[in-house]
Amino acid sequence: MRRQIFPLAIVILITPACFLAPQMSHSLQTALASTFRFRQDRVKTELPQSCPVTRPPAHPFVPPPPYSSKISPDGFWFGTNKLWTFLPGDGTWSGLPHYTPTDPTFRQKLFFWRQGYDWRKDPQPISVVTGRRLDSPASPLLSDDHANNGAGGIVTGINLPTLGCWEIKAHYIDGDLTFVIWVKQ
Repeated sequence: MRRQIFPLAIVILITPACFLAPQMSHSLQTALASTFRFRQDRVKTELPQSCPVTRPPAHPFVPPPPYSSKISPDGFWFGTNKLWTFLPGDGTWSGLPHYTPTDPTFRQKLFFWRQGYDWRKDPQPISVVTGRRLDSPASPLLSDDHANNGAGGIVTGINLPTLGCWEIKAHYIDGDLTFVIWVKQ
């Protein structure tokens, strides 16, 4: 009897957090992430077939001039003239650092480009980056409030509360971009 009540108690305690997570402050989300840190042990290190990572398309995107079309052999350009980024060819990010030593989330900087983007006119572009874990319940990723400019494009930081399979969505003006990435140790 005791074994049956314990899982039910866990569900009752966790369910409200699922509905409140998008409205919580960063510090509260960080605290919740550390509470559920035990889930990290359950994340596989190898890319599972169930994670539909974004792979290089048959006809890869080529940035328009004056942007460089050269790319590292480790990745590919992904997107459209309205918004594009660089993704790793194997669909994984590994070894992401923590934002601070006490922060349990995993930090990644994302670079986006857009045809005609002028960093002098828009030095702190308002971009929206959201994300959700596909393979297990998790709090949504946290994104910096404002992006910056760098390398002729838009740079923003995200904090992922857990490792695993993540769908990332980015939006800037009228450009949208969605990709799936496997995040591992």
